[in-house]
This record gives sequence, structure tokens and C-alpha cells, in this order.
Amino acid sequence: MNRRAGTSLRFGYGTNGLADLRLDDALALLADLGYDGVGLTLDHMHLDPLAPDLAARTRRVAHRLDGLGLGVTVETGARYVLDPRRKHGPSLLDADPDDRARRVDLLLRAVRVAADLGAHAVHCFSGTVPAGTDEDTAWKRLAETLTPVLDAAAGAGVPLAVEPEPGHLLATLADFHHLRRTLGDPEPFGLTLDLGHCQCLEPRPPADCVREAAPWLRHVQIEDMRRGVHEHLPLGDGEIDFPPVLAALAATGYQGLTVVELPRHSHAGPHFAARSLPFLRHATPSVPVPPHGDPSATPEGSRTP
Repeated sequence: MNRRAGTSLRFGYGTNGLADLRLDDALALLADLGYDGVGLTLDHMHLDPLAPDLAARTRRVAHRLDGLGLGVTVETGARYVLDPRRKHGPSLLDADPDDRARRVDLLLRAVRVAADLGAHAVHCFSGTVPAGTDEDTAWKRLAETLTPVLDAAAGAGVPLAVEPEPGHLLATLADFHHLRRTLGDPEPFGLTLDLGHCQCLEPRPPADCVREAAPWLRHVQIEDMRRGVHEHLPLGDGEIDFPPVLAALAATGYQGLTVVELPRHSHAGPHFAARSLPFLRHATPSVPVPPHGDPSATPEGSRTP
């Protein structure tokens, strides 16, 4: 384990910020730099979820991760993996049921990959509301399309971690709770909290968002950001005061990965990967590492209705 003694948080780096590297080279780089894990975005250059022999290729990646001592979360935010003309399309909200089914199929594949890799969670997001679709219809579609994915996640024992994304139907923590209640608060349904998005969009400071989100945290993404501007920035280049945010995250008992998310910095990915981990370690308080706990561990009694 690469985790620094006295620090409970486990840091990773997203492969969507290392898109110019072969996956094997990216994993070796992160292990050499001292990361605890990787946010693995399924894409054509990194474990293509649509190419033949996915199960065999996944086994090879699992073996490599194990050999390097890296944990993993599976992410599904590849820009053009399903459609070469539509960024993040089709989505779970598309009017065409066949298009929605293609996104559901990708998520089902991601669940199987995550189970085979021993991943902490599978990440996903809602998508934007299509033109001509009212919000009530969009929420209904989202609940319906996620239901088979949640069933698969429950069967595989892998949490599904939905990310509030600026500009999407599910954009805020309040939206996450709306969907959670609509679905009946199913056990595999959890949250990806992007700390930069909290700075960008949420009404409360990021540290408060962490405390509010604690019972449902299954995956965390981190980068810097400015208020009102959805632009992923290298750590230290935006407005986030990281020490109180990381202290709040450590205090929740969260044991999953906290993954640096810099998808537009792949041109200098190795540089930013090398720069980010020392920054995070310097900004993280030293706290006792919990002796037990799973990736979704939270303080006893913290869950609220």
C-alpha cells in the first residue's frame, strides 16, 4: 500500500488525464509516483468496453493492477466512446429508447468490468436534458434507465456512484437526493462527489458538501475550480482551500479513492500526475487510519433519511 503513514485518504489519478499514454504505461507511472489507485475511464485507448475479448483483457488489467498494488474505480465519462459525433452521447435521457439502451449497455459492461477488477465503485452521470424534453419526463427516464444498472450492481456487489455534473439534469447534491428518494434509496446507489463541482456550483462550501454527502460517498474526484466556471484546473490554480476540504473528507471515514480529474491536461499528463500527489499530501491532515472499513465506510449513525 502506497498510502502515507498517518493519512487515511487514498489518492488516485484518472486515466482520462493520461489519454496519450498506453494503459500499461499509465498504470506503471502512477505506481512509481506513489498513488494508491487509478480512476479507470473505459475508452478506446484504455480498456475499450466495446472491443472483442473484454473479459480476457479485463483479467490482464486486473493482474497488472494487483502486481502494482493499485486500487481502482471504473469511470464511464469517455467523451465519444458510443458516438463519434456527440460528446457523452447517447445519454440515459435520450428520447430514442434504442439510444438510451446503448448507454445502459455501456454501464452494464462497466459493472462487469468493475466486478472483475475488484473496483471500489462504478461511476456514471445523468446526461443533459434533450431539447424538447420536460424535466419530469427526464427524471422518469433517468430512474427507469438506471434501474437495471442498479440491479446488476447489486448482483455484482459493486456500488454505482452517480456524479452531479454542472449542466446535466442531475447537477447538484439536491438533485442526487431527489433521485435517491425516487428510486427508494436502493443499497447499491451511491454518490460520486467531485470537489471542484462543489466549488463551482453548490451553495455551500466544499467542506460542508463533503460532510453532507458523507453517508452516500462511494467515489471522490478532485481538482481545482473557480466559482461559477466549470473548468477543471490543476491543484492550486483555482479557488479551493484544500486543507479544510481534505480534513472534512478524512473525518468521514471514507476509504475509497480520491481521484485527480484533469481530462483536458493529457498533453502534459505525467507532469500533472507528478505535481498533484505531493500537493495533496501536503494539504492532507495526519489522522489515524481506521483499522477496518470498506470503501463506503462512514461514521456510525451518520446516515439520515
